[in-house]
Amino acid sequence: MSIRDIYSRVAAIESMIATQAGSPPAAPTTSFANVLAAASTSSGSSVVAAAESQVGVTEQPPGSNDGPQIATYRSAVAGAQPGQPWCAYFASWAAAQAGTPLGPNGQGLGSVSEIASWASSTGKLLPASATPAPGDLILFGGEHVGIVESVNADGSLTTIEGNSGNGVTRVRRSPGEATGYVQL
Repeated sequence: MSIRDIYSRVAAIESMIATQAGSPPAAPTTSFANVLAAASTSSGSSVVAAAESQVGVTEQPPGSNDGPQIATYRSAVAGAQPGQPWCAYFASWAAAQAGTPLGPNGQGLGSVSEIASWASSTGKLLPASATPAPGDLILFGGEHVGIVESVNADGSLTTIEGNSGNGVTRVRRSPGEATGYVQL
């Protein structure tokens, strides 16, 4: 069950309660579903904002999987090593900046397979057929992960990806390229 399904169910329950009572309650004026939705949106917006602030960061030297800012991304993952592919480090760093750290203990995750496994075990893994929200992670098999920045009117996705072209880049993707999503 996705969080979007939960919002719908909570709204339906609130409506049933209001109908059975004869009139909607005077207080509170904000539904629980709306509070949940706002919290989720806020988290997604914060992940996107952290990622957007890094667009243009590059490896030093190019092709090295290293550099001063890449070292910062590594610091978000316990046990991360210099010179390793860093797309998962970047995703872990952005999530941590937004206050939604990845991993069972918030220690960050250093590989796409670790992210997918953790997401599956926590109910955060969405199928490739799902429509992602800004701030969700996009998975490309076990090889690469990015952050969904937006879902465009034509159905394409704009992502921000670490370790793409030796840096942090904004990429336009077809949803068909995704193998799944992780809801943060």
